[in-house]
Amino acid sequence: MNEPNQQTSDTPSVSPYAGKRLSPDMLVNVSRLVTAYYCNTPDPGIAAQRVAFGTSGHRGSSFLTTFNEAHILAICQAICRYRQRHGIAGPIFVGIDTHALSEPAFATAMQVFAGNGLEVMISTGGEYTPTPAVSHAILTYNQGRTTGFADGVVITPSHNPPDNGGFKYNPPHGGPAESAVTDWIEAQANELLRGGLGTMPRVSLEQAMRASTTHPYDFLNTYVDDLHNVIDMDLLRASGIHMGVDPLGGAGVHYWPAIADRYRLNLTITRTTMDPTFGFMTADWDGRIRMDPSSAFAMQGLIAQKDAFDVAFACDTDHDRHGIVTPGAGLLPPNHYFAATVEYLLEHRPEWRPEAAIGKTVVGSQLIDRLASKLGRRLYEVPVGFKWFAEGLLDSSLAVAGEESAGTCFLRRDGTVWTTDKDGLIPALLAGEMMARTGQDPGALYRTLTHALGSPVEARREAMATPAQQAALAALTADKVRSKRLAGEPINAILTQAPGNDAPIGGLKVVTDHGWFAARPSGTEPIYKIYGESFQGEHHLQQLLGEAQAIVDEALRDAASTPATTSRPESPPEAGPS
Repeated sequence: MNEPNQQTSDTPSVSPYAGKRLSPDMLVNVSRLVTAYYCNTPDPGIAAQRVAFGTSGHRGSSFLTTFNEAHILAICQAICRYRQRHGIAGPIFVGIDTHALSEPAFATAMQVFAGNGLEVMISTGGEYTPTPAVSHAILTYNQGRTTGFADGVVITPSHNPPDNGGFKYNPPHGGPAESAVTDWIEAQANELLRGGLGTMPRVSLEQAMRASTTHPYDFLNTYVDDLHNVIDMDLLRASGIHMGVDPLGGAGVHYWPAIADRYRLNLTITRTTMDPTFGFMTADWDGRIRMDPSSAFAMQGLIAQKDAFDVAFACDTDHDRHGIVTPGAGLLPPNHYFAATVEYLLEHRPEWRPEAAIGKTVVGSQLIDRLASKLGRRLYEVPVGFKWFAEGLLDSSLAVAGEESAGTCFLRRDGTVWTTDKDGLIPALLAGEMMARTGQDPGALYRTLTHALGSPVEARREAMATPAQQAALAALTADKVRSKRLAGEPINAILTQAPGNDAPIGGLKVVTDHGWFAARPSGTEPIYKIYGESFQGEHHLQQLLGEAQAIVDEALRDAASTPATTSRPESPPEAGPS
């Protein structure tokens, strides 16, 4: 596989390939990728080749021996052990996305689950399955039950590059598994990698697919037919507003036509291409392909069509993230759209409980804090990871929850649970409902909101980090911040634990009246991140980030030589190459 030069920590400019389509020789070689899945055997003595559950499951590439058949065999057997240990006796729902490694991982999973005698629910006709459709299926099955609960897995690396694979587990609450669960599964899987794979139950794929315990499940229609209970489809249909959607070649590619037909919407699917190389995408900021709907580099295809629609949107490969495009604003930053979403929903969902809280992560916009205060709503601020919201969405103590990385979910219109995992489809459709009801697109609604609460600017810096450096950053303590001021303002709080649930944030957050920064290692990549936001303009933001970098540099000095930091680039022009 040949790939474009990747941006490194000491090359701050964006890749010359960013925002452009790559030539065929730069795309992933799918045949070699799948061959490596079966032929490369991980060495459990090498830390990088062990099973490792980050913020959203185990991810890796077969080329790097970080996502291979042995990993999936071990993970699936560990899940079987977990189910037995906790008395989870119902079916396991299995969904997959369109990444090239998802199909072979599905085959491996079926061999193990059938070999263990599990009742397995797979998509009718082999249809690809969005993450929210799996969560929806688990909750639908478990509703009203006291025993025999279902759980599920989604085989996806989310928006990651085409050479990546991913595997995540959703327990009976339907959302991403908690750290205690994934830590146990990870430990069991690595024990199996060290010598237990040969003795585990396993049947052939043909036997697994024909087993009496393997059942088809209509994820698509079950999910689509229920959408009117979370989005006002009657209003959306009656308005006639013209919406556009780009599935980005992901698992929802057949869901959107079904939604348009079922609810008779004026919805145009701009692209139906499904290609495991994802060669139709424009490259992200570092020259690699990512199906990231929050990246303007990756979204050049839809941004170029923004004037053709009243509002347009896209979702990532497993359709648990969204990106919103409007004629006036172009691609909305996720924090901007989440703020507009929160205000709209809490004004137009009268059946929601007034005590239901707003969920955000520690790296979400401070604008949400101000909005919660304005609306008289409790704010539930947690570490990075949507798993922290699952229980609150399940019992409806959370009305709406969102991440800065464009992951959102909210309740049904009657105030009960919809899904407990991120759902990219419903915030996309909500953008149309917003416009249908208010006459303004989400970008205009956001601008109105900032007139009252302030207009923040934000940025994120990233740099490569060794495991030792990541560990040092995760262990940051308040005494590392020796100054009483940040960017000229008194420091109000220094956080190492999230205010909402007192859980460790795996890093540090420093807050003032008009800004904040947070520093933490990535849970899915060998990098660290510094997030910053200011309500006093770009100059103040850069001052804030500079002081944050000095704190991080000091923390990393003892771990290893400190890598220089690369700022995450600004969005490219709205019209770009195709």
